[in-house]
Amino acid sequence: MGMTMTQKILAAAAGLERVEAGQLTEAKLDLVLGNDITSPVAIHEMDKFTEDRVFDRDKIALVMDHFIPNKDIKSAEHCKCVREFACKHDITNYFDVGQMGIEHALLPEQGLTVAGDVIIGADSHTCTYGALGAFSTGVGSTDMAAGMATGRAWFKVPSAIKFNLTGKPAEWVSGKDVILHIIGMIGVDGALYKSMEFVGDGIAHLSMDDRFTIANMAIEAGGKNGIFPVDEKAVAYMKEHSKREFRIYEADADAVYDEEYTIDLSSLKPTVAFPHLPENTRTTDEITEDIIIDQAVIGSCTNGRMDDLRAAAEILKGHKVKKGVRCIVIPATQAIYLQAMEEGLLKIFIEAGAVVSTPTCGPCLGGYMGILAEGERCISTTNRNFVGRMGHVKSEVYLASPAVAAASAVTGRISAPAELGL
Repeated sequence: MGMTMTQKILAAAAGLERVEAGQLTEAKLDLVLGNDITSPVAIHEMDKFTEDRVFDRDKIALVMDHFIPNKDIKSAEHCKCVREFACKHDITNYFDVGQMGIEHALLPEQGLTVAGDVIIGADSHTCTYGALGAFSTGVGSTDMAAGMATGRAWFKVPSAIKFNLTGKPAEWVSGKDVILHIIGMIGVDGALYKSMEFVGDGIAHLSMDDRFTIANMAIEAGGKNGIFPVDEKAVAYMKEHSKREFRIYEADADAVYDEEYTIDLSSLKPTVAFPHLPENTRTTDEITEDIIIDQAVIGSCTNGRMDDLRAAAEILKGHKVKKGVRCIVIPATQAIYLQAMEEGLLKIFIEAGAVVSTPTCGPCLGGYMGILAEGERCISTTNRNFVGRMGHVKSEVYLASPAVAAASAVTGRISAPAELGL
């Protein structure tokens, strides 16, 4: 019986020849991640340990991204706690105002995540790095503390689901539409504690930004992780961004999967997740009523990369945001912000009537930079649309791609780009 990609990575990290689904293993960690919300909890847990040290100052990443620049006194205190910890332990990869970005866009960009890595992060969307062929998963702050101290973590080896992606997506169909389609198909618990392994010839038609988006939202299907095979695009990305050696693992031909699905990407359409679950999906041509919006958010760890901003700018160019709609654009990192400025995208956004923010998670978790009032609706490129996710419990969040969010900002109602003649 063969092993999946995830199982091979975990076996190697545990120093074992093979592992099986359900087996408990202790694996060496290549990176431990925390942010300004989760790190203080982990730091306070470490205060209880006998030895006050970290296992490797180069293999810990602390990213201030949720409430940065500080939105209030409490967030300032959290960041001060992390800042002092980073200084005390001389943490190499500490990212604060001026260097920070949204963690799951920043770390691959900085070359800190590569194929074959085992990565834990005290943030559920740590599964993003599977786009590069790494095993990465979210953990609690206590596990983060143990990881920072020991460089190891316990895992129950997950079973897997295979998603065979074929064909080429149509224009305006992106990675966000792919993953929303999958979540709508299998449900928010359809991959509970399983590895979502994406294969097939269709992957060649997905950019790295598409793949980061898909892996990012594996957790929205309950997945332990999402992972892609390492092809030429992934290798080129890693060579451009990182000096680290990477390890390529391939699933065995006789690897066992709990379920297998085949998805023809050419058949997919722009997709929207209605409140209050990511599984509540409809394609834009299935929306028969006018869903009037108050706000559009384009950004987040899911969709704040260059492909996303370019798609939004292509739609907003020559158009105006509908009067009464607030359109907020958030580049995911400083480098993306700078590149968007150099390409003239920020000018397009501002001339269209949108506002451009410094990199932040901000509105995604109801933090700041776009909180919703009672009764307001937002179309957002973020990853969750739970009750009260972006503000008042009687507000509504609709999840969509940057293209759909931008088109909706122009029309004032949820719309496909085709409605603008694009």
